[in-house]
Order: sequence, then C-alpha cells, then structure tokens
Amino acid sequence: MFKCIVCATDGSVHALKALAYTRDLVKLHKADLFVVHAYPKVSDLLGYKEYDTILEHRIAAGKEIIERAEKELELSEVHFHTELLEGPMAEAILNVAESRGADLIIIGARGLSKIEGILLGSVSQKVIHHAACPVLVVR
Repeated sequence: MFKCIVCATDGSVHALKALAYTRDLVKLHKADLFVVHAYPKVSDLLGYKEYDTILEHRIAAGKEIIERAEKELELSEVHFHTELLEGPMAEAILNVAESRGADLIIIGARGLSKIEGILLGSVSQKVIHHAACPVLVVR
C-alpha cells in the first residue's frame, strides 16, 4: 500500500518511537524510506564573524541526530536514504515528501522545542495541516 515513506526526526523520544513504527511499516510494505532532519536556519546570520562556527555546530548536531537514526535502522536491515536540510522542520518535511512522492509521513507527536510549539504551533500540526498525503503522528 505504501511505496514511499518520509520519517522526520529531531532526536526526541517521540521521534525515536516514530522511527520504530516507520521501520516496521517499511518492512511490511517494502517501501522506500527517507529520514529527514532540518537544523535551524543560519543563513540569516551570514556576515557575522561567528557564522562559520554556528553553521558547523548546527550541521554537526544534525549529523549526530541522523547517525542515531541510521544506527536504529541498520540493525533491522531496512534500506533508507537520509536528508539533512537547513530551515524550518515542517517545511523541510513537506518539501521532501513532495519531491520524493511520499504517500505517508511519520512524525513524533512532540519534538525537542516545547516553547516554539506553544508560540508557533507544533511541527506535527503544521505537517498535518499542509501535507498532501496521510500523516501518522506517534506518541
């Protein structure tokens, strides 16, 4: 039924639970899997002397989150692709889902940033509202 699944991760507990659901569905449906993480935008800081240091730190932190997801998936022998992007997480998830032709997005109910969720609406809410395909939210 599902041919292409996008799983968002931010390294949170709910994201790890979402990854477990994703792994099982990918195995069941023999679907293509894209694991996506977006680090906070730093291009606004271009020109500041700390720009390179901040960018390196955010990319390294993002790679660490992706590597944890890879370790979880490699144990189950699931074939997958990873996407590490700069920018708002909801937009990154939606862009990857659209560009890859995803027919399911899986995301954790809560991420790492509780204050941002209160002020702007959670990433999962934005994805549910704007996705062109079904979204599975894992608690």
